[in-house]
Amino acid sequence: MSRVCQVTGKKAMVGNNVSHSNKKTKRKFNVNLVKKRFFIPEENKWVTLKLSTSAIRNINKKGISAVLKEIKSK
Repeated sequence: MSRVCQVTGKKAMVGNNVSHSNKKTKRKFNVNLVKKRFFIPEENKWVTLKLSTSAIRNINKKGISAVLKEIKSK
């Protein structure tokens, strides 16, 4: 499974490691992903999502039902 947030779509970025001598080598900036279970009362079931921590904060703010409606509309 790829390292992509299921709500925001965030994924790894590419950049450079820069040494003291200013030599540059490629590196990855991975997303801070967490597997999290949410209970959806309308459907009376649990859903497991792979989310970035910013998406978890967004769900805490708006609610899981509102966020799932946004995902389905996209």
